[in-house]
Amino acid sequence: MAAHDDRPLLLMVRTGKREFREYLLRSLAPAYRVHMFTGVAPTWEQEYIDGATELGALLDVPAMAEAARRLGATPAGVMTWDEARTPQTAALAAALGLPGDPAAVARCRDKQRTRRALAAAGVPQPESVPVGSLEQAGAEAARIGYPVVLKPSDLALSVGVIKVDGPEQLAPAWEFTTGVRHGALPDWRPQVLLEEYVSGEEISVDAAVHRGEVTPLCVARKELGHRPYCIEIGHYVHGDDPLRHDEDLRRLLRDAHAALGFTDGVTHTEIMLTARGPRIIEVNARLGGDMIPYLGLRATGVDTALAAAATACGKPPQAVADRKLVAGVRFFYPARPGTVIESLGFDRAGLPPAVDELALLAEPGDRRSPPPEGTVNGRVAFATAVAPTAEECREALDAAGAALRVNGEPPAPHA
Repeated sequence: MAAHDDRPLLLMVRTGKREFREYLLRSLAPAYRVHMFTGVAPTWEQEYIDGATELGALLDVPAMAEAARRLGATPAGVMTWDEARTPQTAALAAALGLPGDPAAVARCRDKQRTRRALAAAGVPQPESVPVGSLEQAGAEAARIGYPVVLKPSDLALSVGVIKVDGPEQLAPAWEFTTGVRHGALPDWRPQVLLEEYVSGEEISVDAAVHRGEVTPLCVARKELGHRPYCIEIGHYVHGDDPLRHDEDLRRLLRDAHAALGFTDGVTHTEIMLTARGPRIIEVNARLGGDMIPYLGLRATGVDTALAAAATACGKPPQAVADRKLVAGVRFFYPARPGTVIESLGFDRAGLPPAVDELALLAEPGDRRSPPPEGTVNGRVAFATAVAPTAEECREALDAAGAALRVNGEPPAPHA
């Protein structure tokens, strides 16, 4: 007879690519019995999960709720780190009487609703207005004053985001943003927001929220490239970053979450540190992508996956740092538009010890492009590095980029 397993049952709505999400399941598996709701049969996830239910691509909420009730055990929590599935996950949690607020998640998912909620509460943010035509965009840009930013209201990872420095750039920028499509939703078209451009250093904060108390877990400093397209090409997490304990930043996070009515769960908040103080760029009802939680784990020892699971189960998170290192990630693109991958790989010989993970994101036959044609879907590889100092970490990522070859050529310059 099998020994009794007293780990709480945690429902996971999809997982994502192994390269970006395996480390999260690896953290959860010792502490939770993870049961996946997914559209396809799990593969690599099998090592970390207790079971899975295939429910088709739509992951219908009533079907998930019924499947959860048939599991024979009471779920302790429901979570996802898939941006597109946050609404269904919150609805499933509410249906099962678990922590999760569909209305709060909807206010995070739609950037226009985010802006309205923050504005009503007086939370510092850029001015933002929805625009439905190039003519309206021109009028609003003239009113706000250039430079401005165009962005879709409900996508992630800076897809479709572009800075517009003057009227002569507005028409091609409008074409760029309105031309964005959603691979899983053929009829989807972006609702465009035109926003005031605010300058400064851009950071993100992953936080766990329990009964309205916001606990910062990980502060990441962004590395942007391929201007003017505002492409996130990397992130750095400093284990001794003073921003993690900065009271002004904590107050801004508390005010933003209160304005959105977000009381339980995990969030990824993007903030611009301007000369007039921090400004909220967006709040996402999920943990960060782009390996940010992994960087936080390596740099500080704080496990964002476990903190997120705790809040999903209605428990306070643990966020005790036990190290002060610097961890970084950088993403690489091919040098030429429309590159068909024939060969791809890193020459590992001679790489510095600070190089941590090297991951390939394309296979032979795949077609990839640098920005603007390719944004997230143009990436061919990434590297992470962990070191005692920021300089050593950056040098290691530079070395990894120099060691990468795409069809025998170096990757695109990232500046």
